[in-house]
Amino acid sequence: MGNKEIGDKVVYRQKPPDLHNHYKDQHTMDQVLIRNLIARGIIGIKDWEREKPQEILINIILFTNIRIAGQSDDIRDCVNYRTVAKKVINHAETAERFTVEALTSDLAEICLEHPGVEKARVRVEKPGAVRFSESVGVEIERTRSK
Repeated sequence: MGNKEIGDKVVYRQKPPDLHNHYKDQHTMDQVLIRNLIARGIIGIKDWEREKPQEILINIILFTNIRIAGQSDDIRDCVNYRTVAKKVINHAETAERFTVEALTSDLAEICLEHPGVEKARVRVEKPGAVRFSESVGVEIERTRSK
C-alpha cells in the first residue's frame, strides 16, 4: 500500500501518524531512583513463610520534574528519597501481605502520596523463593490520579 503522488501533493492511502500529539503525550519525566532496598518482612502463602521475616528486595523509580530542585538546590523542592525509602521499608516489614502483587501495589500507592511524584514504577522480589532462580517478583507502574 504505497502512497500516490498527484502533482506536488502526496495522497496517503492511510492517514499519517500525528507525530506532534504522539510526542506531546509522551513527554520525558525525570527519574528518582531507589535501588536494591532490602526489607525483612512476612510475605507468602505457605505456613513456613508466615513464621519468620524473609528478605524482600525493592526497586523504585519515581517519575517527577526536578527542574526547580535542580535550580534551587533546596531539599524542600525535591522528592525526598530518604523519606520514601523509610515509609516503604516500614510498610514492607509490617504489612504481612500474602502476595508480592499486593505488597507491590501498596508500595506504589505510598510512592504516589509524595508531592511531585506523578508516576511510580515499583519492583518487589523475593530472593531464593523459587529453586534454581535468583529471585521472583512483580513490577508495576502506577500514575497519580488526576
